[in-house]
Amino acid sequence: MTKALILDFGGVVTRTLFETHDMTEAALGLPAGTLQWRGPFDPDNDPLWRDMQADRISERDYWLQRTRETGALLGKNWTQMSEFVRAARGGDPDAVIRPEFRAALDTARKAGVKLAILSNELDLFYGEDFRDKLPFLDGFDVVVDATYTGILKPDPRAYQACLDQLGLPAGDCVFVDDQMRNIEGARAVGLQTVHFNVRQPRESYAEALSLLELADGRMT
Repeated sequence: MTKALILDFGGVVTRTLFETHDMTEAALGLPAGTLQWRGPFDPDNDPLWRDMQADRISERDYWLQRTRETGALLGKNWTQMSEFVRAARGGDPDAVIRPEFRAALDTARKAGVKLAILSNELDLFYGEDFRDKLPFLDGFDVVVDATYTGILKPDPRAYQACLDQLGLPAGDCVFVDDQMRNIEGARAVGLQTVHFNVRQPRESYAEALSLLELADGRMT
């Protein structure tokens, strides 16, 4: 039976911007400790993150605000998340790819599992040229990016578009995302799900592989 692993991009594939403040500060020439917002790593001290988690603002709204704030520190008028990401990570995006992702990807590929990315803002956040610097994306069977479709998770049409391209029923696919609203949307269309914990990436990937019945979640 053919199965598929469907991944959000963002914090599932890459280390989050919260985790790499030191790299961002170095890349932008900011003093160490300048960036204080920590999102899921310190929600009590990030009220904007709490607003996003409570659906008072969207994820795009959150990152647009952080983009503007960081740009202002540099005297720049950044209005696109991709401007922030290119400046912070453009030199070596491969350095922020999660090793746990690479291990899980290797295990899934060896088992013949189909691979898909289902993102709300892959090119919007990272820029079109970001993909060219990540050759592993060429190995994915499907990439659905709402930057172009305009259909954002948790809209059921977003998941269905991915399933249609994979040619598989929802029950044969495992979807991984770090935002609960997107997990709930996936469950509503019948997908198996893993709510990715950015503080425990290895355990989250192990859970996904276990659902795919791959060596009890062991990663090669």
